[in-house]
Amino acid sequence: MPSHANPFLRHLTDCNTATLPGGRAPLALGGTPSGWLAPELFARMEQAGFGTPDKGFNIPHPKGLEALGEELAREGFYKSHHELFDVYPDMDQPVVGRIDRGALPLFGFVATGVHMNGLVRKADGLHLWTGRRAANKRLDPSKLDHLVAGGMPAGHTPREALVKEAAEEASIPGPLAEQAVQAGRLVYALNRPEGLRRDILYCYDLYLPESFEPTAADGEVESFALIPLSEAYRIVRDTDEFKFNVNLVLIDLFLRTGLIDPASPQGMELRTGLDKGLSPASPGQSVTSG
Repeated sequence: MPSHANPFLRHLTDCNTATLPGGRAPLALGGTPSGWLAPELFARMEQAGFGTPDKGFNIPHPKGLEALGEELAREGFYKSHHELFDVYPDMDQPVVGRIDRGALPLFGFVATGVHMNGLVRKADGLHLWTGRRAANKRLDPSKLDHLVAGGMPAGHTPREALVKEAAEEASIPGPLAEQAVQAGRLVYALNRPEGLRRDILYCYDLYLPESFEPTAADGEVESFALIPLSEAYRIVRDTDEFKFNVNLVLIDLFLRTGLIDPASPQGMELRTGLDKGLSPASPGQSVTSG
């Protein structure tokens, strides 16, 4: 299998396209480097007295981020998701404020999400539940997705967010979702149409009974399918059918199950890229670099 590891690296590369500064300006919260401001906000933030593109920007009172985000949405800088996310300077640092999730990429703030591998042990091997994203989704419509995946709303722990998403996206009862085991934490930073994505993904495995049938509850998933894990391996290796960051979570799963040899040079390269990111803007890297 080691010779098959090379095709997987392109997914990591595709998810780590962010360079620094990349046309953006450094942004601090209360004096602590925390993000990278998108050029379309330069004039607006300068007018508000938060700094200049040359010297950088600083929001002295991060608790005011929520109100600022609402103002920017009203002014047409982004479309509100009407869902608040916690804001913190970097990975493993305390929360300093909150803002609508749609504004995070404009500020280059770290965002956190949860992804769950819904697994079934069958006589012919391990199988994976996949979802097909609804055609009207704002991001990556109709792409293949995990059984459960979503952002982490303000005030939620990763596990609380997972249980919430499991109920909403696949009608998984709370007691069953609680059995999910956290398997890893992945990071990446990429340029997207919505701005700079600097994401942390908490990855979970949940082994489900063969009798379990997921049901879409919130309209975000068009359909579900149970496929052999070996088929998921082929799809990730050979295609771009899965949503961009789902590929990373599945590569992590392939490394942990031995479908990709974790001790091979290619496997070790993938492991390091997943855990630390390949972009200088990845969470856990210094936001002052570049």
